[in-house]
Amino acid sequence: MGEELLTAAVLAGVAVIVYVGAAARVVRQYEQGVVLRFGRLRSRVRGPGLTFVVPLVDRMHKVNMQIVTMPVPAQDGITRDNVTVRVDAVIYFKVVAPVDAVIRVEDYRFAVSQIAQTSLRSIIGKSDLDDLLSNREKLNQGLELMIDNPAVEWGVTIDRVEIKDVSLPETMKRSMARQAEADRERRARLINADAELQASKKLSQAAREMSETPSALQLRLLQTVMAVAAEKNSTLVLPIPVELLRFLERSAEAAEHRTAERSPAGRSGGRAAGEAREGQGGREDAVTDGAGPSAALAGARPAGLRGGGRPEPAAEPEGGARAPDRTRAAAAAPGRAPAPTAPPVREDDAGTAGCL
Repeated sequence: MGEELLTAAVLAGVAVIVYVGAAARVVRQYEQGVVLRFGRLRSRVRGPGLTFVVPLVDRMHKVNMQIVTMPVPAQDGITRDNVTVRVDAVIYFKVVAPVDAVIRVEDYRFAVSQIAQTSLRSIIGKSDLDDLLSNREKLNQGLELMIDNPAVEWGVTIDRVEIKDVSLPETMKRSMARQAEADRERRARLINADAELQASKKLSQAAREMSETPSALQLRLLQTVMAVAAEKNSTLVLPIPVELLRFLERSAEAAEHRTAERSPAGRSGGRAAGEAREGQGGREDAVTDGAGPSAALAGARPAGLRGGGRPEPAAEPEGGARAPDRTRAAAAAPGRAPAPTAPPVREDDAGTAGCL
């Protein structure tokens, strides 16, 4: 009898141990348990710790309450400006209502992943390429709203959505690189032009200051020479003022004018005109100062005649060259009439002229 009781007690203990082992459940701190009894939801959600359920009757689903990081696979799409891109993202969400996450949706993780992919494609089609590259914060907010609206019914809240990478075709990358290079070149030219404008204004102001004080230009010239000489170069650069060049040009023009005046044609014309004027004045003086026609005729006799009426040979100048004929020179002078010459005196008129 005692052996039977002992055996029954042992069997009862073993049954209790098996029941407790089958009914005991451990819920972690970051989890919550949803219990279904015969497929019917129990109102009480099991918190973290040791809890018991009825074996073969109750079924408990543990729901992770942590923030879940889920990568969204890269999606191919066409932007609003007809550019083919490949965009991937990452989504952060957590379960706030474990009962809805178990009852309202079959697999809330898969549901969130699918809605994230479709929303990402929709965002790509509604956005321009520039917005995808530079205005990602606005796109992230729009993508978060698109995913969060249906996820609220599943007991899930979207914490954050981030676009990770935007892959572009190689041709588009080269085009964007050329565009960026052209924009940089344009900005560099604008900066250089602005610098040239400011420098020209300063130089104009400095020129006005130097024009009031001419010695300042000489000082500036000396400073330039010292700056060049300080570099120990074998070539010395000496700037020449523009005023000096203009002075040399005017001097050259004056020298050419004087050379033209001293040419043989100019000298012959001027000399003939002077001799013609002197001849006319001599004849007038002889007529007015003489006692009569004889005096005028005597004064008009050429000095080359001897006492007998024979012409005296003219003296030749040194070097053997004869003096140019004044009458021919006067006739050759352009624009002037030849000076009248005195009539030649015959030999038989010499005595008559003396008697008269």
